Amino acid sequence: MVLLAACSACSSKPSAPAASADAWAVVDGREIKREDVERAYRRVVDPRATPSEEEALLSKITLLNDLITQDLLMAKAKALGIEATGTEIENAFAERKKATTEEVFQKELNDRRLTVADIREDLRRELTTQKLIEREVTSKVAATDQEITDYFNANRAQFNLAEPAYRIAQIVITPVKDEQINNRLNDDARSADAAAKKAKMISDKLRAGGRFSELAMDYSEDPQTAPQGGDLGLISATQLRQTDPALRDAVLKAQPGTISQVSAGGGHMLVLLISKEAAGQRDLSTPGVKDSIAQGLKDRRQQMLQAAYFTVIRNEAQVTNLLAKQVVDQRSKAAPVSVAPSQPGKK
Repeated sequence: MVLLAACSACSSKPSAPAASADAWAVVDGREIKREDVERAYRRVVDPRATPSEEEALLSKITLLNDLITQDLLMAKAKALGIEATGTEIENAFAERKKATTEEVFQKELNDRRLTVADIREDLRRELTTQKLIEREVTSKVAATDQEITDYFNANRAQFNLAEPAYRIAQIVITPVKDEQINNRLNDDARSADAAAKKAKMISDKLRAGGRFSELAMDYSEDPQTAPQGGDLGLISATQLRQTDPALRDAVLKAQPGTISQVSAGGGHMLVLLISKEAAGQRDLSTPGVKDSIAQGLKDRRQQMLQAAYFTVIRNEAQVTNLLAKQVVDQRSKAAPVSVAPSQPGKK
């Protein structure tokens, strides 16, 4: 009995080392420190904003959860030998700077107390996780011809147009900070001057042969349509008549394949008229119908598979969110939680 007890004690796992004082989460033994969250917070929050302590705390809890997921994805990418190359990082860095001047770029870094190294590291992590998701999720999503046909037959009424319609895609550029940027480069123009430069840069890329959908996914500031390559789907003639006159006229006067620019209030919208559709029943031979069904099926499947993939990775990991625990513990005692940002000039 004594021997068995001794062997049992020898085989037990050693306890994990205590987290350091400035750790806000521990992921499979890797610490995410307070400064990691503060740096992410400085990156996304307008430095001129004055949020309440609770608003700042909520943002930091959300960002910490994002960093936990990213840490798990980076560990998975490392295990699979996936990593963004130096060339990919430098190209993405150059793209991000193109829409602004060096002076404005440096001022933005100074205001947010970030460095060029911080931006490059963010890009390395973003590009690496994108490559992982492409390999583990996107590449495994497909829609067969039979599935497309079945969807069309089950939803035939959706493809019967009561009036003429226009299929439109857009790239939106606003002159203010957007809180819900959802493009692949996390690119956001934050002034009228930056928006104008960004619109010109994208227009130059389009003239050089760039694909509208790819540029929309990289740069559009509309969170709903950017992931879909800017595609707004079919807009009926009635809906078009009720929209902004400048946009309406740009669409009505254009031929399919034409890109127009609509500008107002310091913002810009690049609008691609993909097709004009006559009223009546369309079928799978109608241009765009089969592609739109396939893309819709793949988008839904990718969202489902990606959510499941993230959940599995999280379930397989040992994650301790120390900040969340601190919030729950201290609020249960009616004690304040101190998560004030670090002082200017300190990193």
